[in-house]
Amino acid sequence: MKKFRPLVALAALSAAVLSLTGCAPQAEEAQSEGFGDLSVQFSWIKNAEFAGEYFADSNGYYTEAGFSSVNFIAGPTATAAVVLSGDALVGLSDAVAVTPVILEEGAPLKIIGATYQKNPFTILSLKDGANIQTAQDLIGKRIGVQAGGNETLFDALLAANGIDASQVTKVPVEYDPAPLVNGEVDGFLAYVTNESITVQNLGYEVTNLLFADAGLPFVAEAFVVTQDSIDNNREALKAFLKATIRGWKDAIANPDEGARLAAEVYGADLGLDINKEKQQSKAQNELLVVTEETKVNGLLTISENLQALNIATLKAAGYEITAEQLFDMSLLAEVYAENPELLG
Repeated sequence: MKKFRPLVALAALSAAVLSLTGCAPQAEEAQSEGFGDLSVQFSWIKNAEFAGEYFADSNGYYTEAGFSSVNFIAGPTATAAVVLSGDALVGLSDAVAVTPVILEEGAPLKIIGATYQKNPFTILSLKDGANIQTAQDLIGKRIGVQAGGNETLFDALLAANGIDASQVTKVPVEYDPAPLVNGEVDGFLAYVTNESITVQNLGYEVTNLLFADAGLPFVAEAFVVTQDSIDNNREALKAFLKATIRGWKDAIANPDEGARLAAEVYGADLGLDINKEKQQSKAQNELLVVTEETKVNGLLTISENLQALNIATLKAAGYEITAEQLFDMSLLAEVYAENPELLG
């Protein structure tokens, strides 16, 4: 079963930040023959979550953009550390994971776009069980929460809704939703595009309390890069963004093929369930990737309004940061200005 992305361990990143001097290996100006190899650090295993990247690779968009080869690195891992070390030009993470690294470690990182306009975190419950529909429904309930980053997120959910931690019983769980199905917990911290589907496929009707709709909206599958790459390898980043937008347009148009690429090609050794991958591929497109804002501004963009919501979420989680410290949307703006057909 799918594990959740832990918030980055700050201590583990210290060495990476301190050792970052000069340009990282992938933060060099592109040579005349192209940008060289492209390495992308995924936030999770190679499932349908990254369908757009699979399309961009398999359809040759990264090659057309000037990259000689593509290396997708499976997660989960400390994405920020991988990007800081130069082992990946781009890493996928989320605003809540990146912010403490920037603030507490002084890491020169920025988010330059995001696939998921809404984060997929949810409190999953059974409809004929606790049926947790609102944050206030959490009071008096037993909620299965994974240790580490997920616990931090859950505490932030409570704080954002004025719920004292003593009013809810946190039950330590792993990543298999069996405790929910077995009645050991009333709710389970999950992904709406993953465990929620898993439980539904077992024959249960479920209720999802989305964090994004309960006071904690933040972007996920966000593209994290170093400031040095923005300053010195800007064209390579723009080439990556352009190719990835093309890939996600294909993924939205053909979610079943995105699922097939995950199950049969990129994640072929994982034993993925093709039917579940199809469900996930479709659900993420409809719930997380395509929004009214992306229809106007383009895929991967993070509007000023959404940036402000992210900053408010981070404040609720105890992190004071400005949009200018965390986001740089100038590259995507240039990509769309130079390639207006991508908005179609």
